[in-house]
Amino acid sequence: MDVMAVRTFVAVVDAGQFQEAATDLGITPQAVSKRVASLEKELGVRLFARDARGARPTIDGQAFLPHARAFLDSAERAIASVRPGHRALRVDVIGRQLSLSGLLRGFHRAHPEVELDVLTLFDSDAALAAVRDGTIDATFRAVTLPGRELPRGVEATAVFDEPLHLFTGARHEFADAPSLTPAQLAGRRIWMPGNLPGTEWAAYYDALGAAFGITIDAVGPDFGIEPLLDTIAASTTLATFVSEQTPLVWPAGHDLRRIPLKDPTPLYPHSLVWRADNPHPCLAALRGHLAAAYPGRPGSGVWTPHGSRDSGRLP
Repeated sequence: MDVMAVRTFVAVVDAGQFQEAATDLGITPQAVSKRVASLEKELGVRLFARDARGARPTIDGQAFLPHARAFLDSAERAIASVRPGHRALRVDVIGRQLSLSGLLRGFHRAHPEVELDVLTLFDSDAALAAVRDGTIDATFRAVTLPGRELPRGVEATAVFDEPLHLFTGARHEFADAPSLTPAQLAGRRIWMPGNLPGTEWAAYYDALGAAFGITIDAVGPDFGIEPLLDTIAASTTLATFVSEQTPLVWPAGHDLRRIPLKDPTPLYPHSLVWRADNPHPCLAALRGHLAAAYPGRPGSGVWTPHGSRDSGRLP
């Protein structure tokens, strides 16, 4: 349906005359008549009765009016959803169930007036291209590989570091350990079937395995988190890695264990990535909130991939 024709119909109803509606819309009376006639033809009804006093909506016009107003409201929201500077702030996270979503929830609590559109773009290259092209305003990505520059005009800064835990069942050899060093895991098999080749998290865990002699086993199939928890709970040899703040719920009978890693503590580093000339008025508020909440990375006692840095490179 022609939005301008519907808008013209509503303008005539509000003005009571075709001439005044034309003035309000900045078009000629002939254009108003043409638009209304086109709409009447599409609907198959007369919308106005015209006499010396002006234009009055017919019964069909009166029935159509509230829906026409709702139609225009919906059209305006649709336009605002993609209009730069007016649409919701679009932010990409890898998954809605991960701890990164908690960062956005914290921002929303601090800035409830900011409308958020949260997306989940699986591929980091697609996310970077969307930031570069301005179709999204920011993305959270792990800075894990050296040698790959950000697209021109795109910036990144560290906003969140997640310590890793070893995740085991109750019969695993390390199940009762209060903590472990990464060196103690040398030669052990860490099962991570969700580590798809080419993803930023696979690159991170490959670097971690190489640094400490840990075998990262990505052999699938990957049936999701619940089958993974079932398998880990029943195994005496399999373990996996989870981040400290990853929310997980499992049956009480599984008796799964989270064991912190120390000396050094592996950190999974998250950066906020945005385009420097992005005009969205709420992007600065998001950056400011995250900067204020980030304590900074410790200078010692932690491990990150050798390509990790506060800004400038991304896988």
